[in-house]
Amino acid sequence: MTGFVLKLARQSGGLTQERLAEHLAVDGSTVQGWESGRRPLSAMPAGDFVRLCSRLSRLGAPSSTGRHLRAAVEADLVLSTGIASADRWVDPEVHPLAASVHRKTLTNLITWPFTGYLPQELEIFEPKVPRRGPVASGPTMGATERIRFFDHLMTVAEQGVRADEALLRRQAVYLLGFDQRHHVAEWLRGEWSSAGRRPIADGDVTSLLEARSASVALASIGDGSHLHDFVIRANGTRADLANLNYWAHWIGELPDDQTDDTFMAEDDSRAWSGVRLFHHLVSRLDPGSPHLPLNLHTVHTLVASRPALLSTSPDARSALARALEMIASANVLTRDGRDQVAGLHYALRLADR
Repeated sequence: MTGFVLKLARQSGGLTQERLAEHLAVDGSTVQGWESGRRPLSAMPAGDFVRLCSRLSRLGAPSSTGRHLRAAVEADLVLSTGIASADRWVDPEVHPLAASVHRKTLTNLITWPFTGYLPQELEIFEPKVPRRGPVASGPTMGATERIRFFDHLMTVAEQGVRADEALLRRQAVYLLGFDQRHHVAEWLRGEWSSAGRRPIADGDVTSLLEARSASVALASIGDGSHLHDFVIRANGTRADLANLNYWAHWIGELPDDQTDDTFMAEDDSRAWSGVRLFHHLVSRLDPGSPHLPLNLHTVHTLVASRPALLSTSPDARSALARALEMIASANVLTRDGRDQVAGLHYALRLADR
């Protein structure tokens, strides 16, 4: 990830590899090695890495280049740990999946080789140099490396059963949703059978997130029935609050990093406004999305908890109205989904008064 992000930053500054090498007083082969991954930037001394990030911005790359490169280093650490370990267990004390609760920006980088989609955050890197012949549109991973990475996630998910391994296990289960192998799908269905059907006690964040991760992962591989079940069971319980807090962290509305999941049970959610989350979710009310039931349910809960999102913003009302019209006309909603759409239409009428 780091090498490809460096390449995007260089091109956005209008620099060739040779020109960047001149500015940095290094050999052209050094820049080539950084971008290809033969010389990982994660192995660079910290001070040199910081200076490289700031130099790129001064040479014309976006000012946020350093932030994106640091996230790419973290994504590479997750991927390289899985590939190197394969079916071996790695202790949570040193495993990067157990270091913090991931946000969307990091997860999109980790899954980039599997989805093929450029993370939205990297769209700021607009190339200003001509490309020479056919070029890759994103980082790639060989078949053997993919198998080793996903085999490691299975090992983590199967063996991480202790309380202090919950974060490591949950984030591994989520990433398994990007594995397309049949036996992984069957394992995820078994995970839902054990985690998704247990009653979710108030304040039991671990059980809630085990059920959520399993149902989201299954939806990602085309089995969306369990996500419907999860939404029904979470509706009207404290699980709704935990779901909102999780989304707020995921989208970046919560300013602090989180090293475990306990923050999701916090009653006071006034630390975040919901504006960014609202626009993110509304843009994902897509009839074709495998995660539509969860996205719609979360929008419904968010608007109910923060009616000012609609009453103070005509643009927000218009965006939501368009999205609701699109999904209502697609004939993809369950009875609960139709009820949530009706509730949101009512909220729009109240906000228009």
